[in-house]
Amino acid sequence: MRHYPPNFARISRYRSYSSLSPLRWATVGVTTLLAGCHLALFAPGGDIGVQERHLIIVSLALMLSVVIPVIALTFLFCWRYRATNKRATYAPTWAHSTTIEWVVWGIPCVIVLFLAVLIWGTTHSLDPYRPLASKTPPVRVQVVALNWKWLFIYPDYRIATVNQLVVPAKTPIDFELTADSIMNSFFIPRLGSQVYAMAGMQTQLHLIADQAGTYRGMSSAFSGPGFSDMHFEVKATSEADFRAWVASARNGSNKLTHDGYLALAKPSVNSSPMFYASVEDGLFEQVVNQYMPGMKGMPGMHNAMTQAKE
Repeated sequence: MRHYPPNFARISRYRSYSSLSPLRWATVGVTTLLAGCHLALFAPGGDIGVQERHLIIVSLALMLSVVIPVIALTFLFCWRYRATNKRATYAPTWAHSTTIEWVVWGIPCVIVLFLAVLIWGTTHSLDPYRPLASKTPPVRVQVVALNWKWLFIYPDYRIATVNQLVVPAKTPIDFELTADSIMNSFFIPRLGSQVYAMAGMQTQLHLIADQAGTYRGMSSAFSGPGFSDMHFEVKATSEADFRAWVASARNGSNKLTHDGYLALAKPSVNSSPMFYASVEDGLFEQVVNQYMPGMKGMPGMHNAMTQAKE
């Protein structure tokens, strides 16, 4: 009967790990890193997201149809025309092939032409400023990017929220966006396009959630120390639940007044969701106009970047 030292099992495991090839270690490392990724763009929750996923997949497939054969042929040529392969044809004076010229130029030209037609059409059909066709009236939401939180104003309901957006499913959402700080980027990956929000300007975005659920919204443009926590929750509910939520929000005690907005605009990180039962009339327009010479903005309003420097 053979006897093994006490640490034999540990030594054996160490040898088995150390015998793994660098390629296997790289595979394990990449797999571990990718385990934390969320493929939100490939799990769309709205019609715009579905169309954008299709565009990404088709474009990627067309480009890979060139990349993969080129990589494969590179390895094939290296193997076939290696110095030890005496059966390979040696042609040092060869310089031209009409067939190869047609292939290497013709196929990419066809792909570029196809992509041009595809992208031209989707550039117009997926224009973020283009309203979505629907028999259901849209819900308007005014978005203000602050440091480092999101303010959502529902002008038709005269309520507002911070870092939480509640919308009815299967209903177009018409966003109007601006910023009271540096340029930011508004993005709900599963619903579709991202759009920049800039001080003194108003941009637009039209999205829809095809099914009820909770989606993650985020800032996709670096905007300072609190950027990594500048995310928000999107809740898509039924029409009845949305109306019940609006009624509940209106019964709250918080009011977004002039002074309340100035306090809210001060820089803060990882802010909890807040709700306002009423909003001062024209607040969004005043936030935009304060950066435009000759326009009437909110008296005493200072942008968050100025406050951060004081």
